[in-house]
Amino acid sequence: MNIYTQQEITGQPEIWRLTFELIRQRSKEINEYLQPILANKELQILLAGAGSSAFIGEAAQGIIQKQTNRDTRAIATTDVVTHPENFLCVNRPTLQVSFARSGNSPESLETLKLVNQFCEESYHLVITCNKDGDLAQYALAHPKTAFAFLLPEGANDKSLAMTGSFSSMLLSVLLIFSKENVEEKKGEIASLVRQAQNILAKRKDLKEIATAKYERVVFLGSGHLLGIARECALKLQELSDGIVICKHDSFLGFRHGPRAVTNEKTLMVYLFSSNDHAYQYELDLAKSIAGDERNIACVTIGREQEVELNPLLNIDLDFEKEKELYIVTVALVGQLLGLYTSLELGLDPDNPSKSGAISRVVEGVVIYDYPNSTKA
Repeated sequence: MNIYTQQEITGQPEIWRLTFELIRQRSKEINEYLQPILANKELQILLAGAGSSAFIGEAAQGIIQKQTNRDTRAIATTDVVTHPENFLCVNRPTLQVSFARSGNSPESLETLKLVNQFCEESYHLVITCNKDGDLAQYALAHPKTAFAFLLPEGANDKSLAMTGSFSSMLLSVLLIFSKENVEEKKGEIASLVRQAQNILAKRKDLKEIATAKYERVVFLGSGHLLGIARECALKLQELSDGIVICKHDSFLGFRHGPRAVTNEKTLMVYLFSSNDHAYQYELDLAKSIAGDERNIACVTIGREQEVELNPLLNIDLDFEKEKELYIVTVALVGQLLGLYTSLELGLDPDNPSKSGAISRVVEGVVIYDYPNSTKA
């Protein structure tokens, strides 16, 4: 019981170092593949995955669009498979970036096939943790149009919930599409490790918060952190086997109806932005909730503690402005809350689903042929 999950969460800083070294070693190959593709001003970049892998794209989308100056969209493979015509453009050269821990989810390979079917000019960058998976094998078999970046073996989580695989794939795509030379990112990687150690040092506090057995937990984030908030919500809900109901939203979006979910048994987790402009809006919402007469509890991440919020726990990440890799570390908060809540509920974090409703690799999905090709 609980053989892997805790090790995979706490082992992430070392996996990040190894991932960085792998990208350094393969930077020439990566650039030779990507640069001619990115030179096309009409290119669209699709960031695709299912579940946690889809949330990598949500977190990375804005950063990659800014770095490449190319239209970039995060789409879930689970959406593409049912309605490819809503997402894929015939006349747009398309680079699909696929995120996959195993690379064997039925929707992953089908989305790749649909991109090829719909788009006259298509390319694939596969970021995966499994060299033997279907996606990795496809890329290896099609070297002219596809490239596989395989993460260090330790990133291939053995437990049900994605932890190290999520953060390492997110780090990989941010480094791969960075405008800076990868060598210049060494200092930021060191900062990531320090930030992670700061979060891991608060494990006792997070464990104590988990003992309160909140019925509802809401994670809020803005911009790049909205995808991280969604991943944190999924992680806690997965690891608690759905006993804890989790929500996510943006700070401003939460005001428009979703705030109705809060009650006395709710924990708010605020993932504060490094962007000072966005933080003004975030803080206003957090202060509004702090004034609620029901005394709704909160945890605050990212900034110096705001006394008015009276958080159960504040973790100041001391991030450098305009350095966006820090979003990788924030996911640890949801992972740790999920781990300790799972243990508090008497579950096995490695396999928390008592009914077997969810599994490490999705099962039971039947893929049906798309009826018509729109490709000329």
